[in-house]
Amino acid sequence: MLFGLFIPQGWRHDLVDIDPDQHWAVMKRLAQHADAGPWESIWVYDHFHTVPVPTEEATHEAWTLMAAFGAVTERVRLGQMCTCMSYRNPMYLAKVAATADHVSGGRIEMGIGGGWYEHEWRAYGYGFPGIGDRLGRLDEGVQIMRQAWSQGTATLDGKHYQVDGAILRPLPIQKEGIPLWVAGGGEKVTLRIAAQYAQYTNFSGSPDEFARKSEILRGHCERLGTSFDAITRSANYNVVIARDEAEVRERIDAVEARLVPYIGEAKAAGAVKDLRDGSALAGTPEQIVERLREMDTLGMTYPIVYFPEAAYDVSGIELFAREVVPALAG
Repeated sequence: MLFGLFIPQGWRHDLVDIDPDQHWAVMKRLAQHADAGPWESIWVYDHFHTVPVPTEEATHEAWTLMAAFGAVTERVRLGQMCTCMSYRNPMYLAKVAATADHVSGGRIEMGIGGGWYEHEWRAYGYGFPGIGDRLGRLDEGVQIMRQAWSQGTATLDGKHYQVDGAILRPLPIQKEGIPLWVAGGGEKVTLRIAAQYAQYTNFSGSPDEFARKSEILRGHCERLGTSFDAITRSANYNVVIARDEAEVRERIDAVEARLVPYIGEAKAAGAVKDLRDGSALAGTPEQIVERLREMDTLGMTYPIVYFPEAAYDVSGIELFAREVVPALAG
């Protein structure tokens, strides 16, 4: 397995109680910590408003962070989970990603999806088109980006996007173009787009759903004549890890308590529900290794993990890096 690590950027109220003037210092420190460790990649979310409810707490912008992380790290790959196609014109996005690829020395990953967070769509003036239009934009946008990165120009007269000889120079450093992660588990369209264009997918980390989505992806690959085995399948996991179960509960309690002043008791309880009910990765190193080994047998070879306490305490990240990653890496 390869392992990715989310860097807190505020979207999940994971920089609260830290002065905004110190946010970049925290994110930079964690990115460099990951760069010196066993992590394959670091990730942020592409969102503008906080969850589970919009508040006035900080949410830092994803692609600005890509360039910033590229400048202060040396090794880890840099991704977004996932960029919303409709938030930026796809040719412009291709250009931004190519520049960030140069800043980072060829380490950018393109996580891309149709988008879902209606509140921020409308607040930022994007409207909120139906799912068919959002996925249509995803399909056309991916075509434009692939053209731009491989040929240096792109032309498409699509339903949603029109570009005519748009020039992208310099090309990304990565000679095969920037790797595409098509995120989401939509069975008819999203997984078809993934089968046609993606090097990576990212969908549910629960065993039953992961297995079902994988078979649907396989079917799309067979119909399109693409290689299912060439697509790396990833999943995201919320993680709280400790030496024993009592400490795991204490850490979850601390995460919930930190959220209460900002989103209220009910929302805070909901935010940690998956950590309490077993659907997230909350447990000892041995328990987490066992869970991930089960997923490995299903073909999930790239977990991307989120530690809600990362900005305040890296001991969980360090324990995971010492005991979970070596047990599954390779």
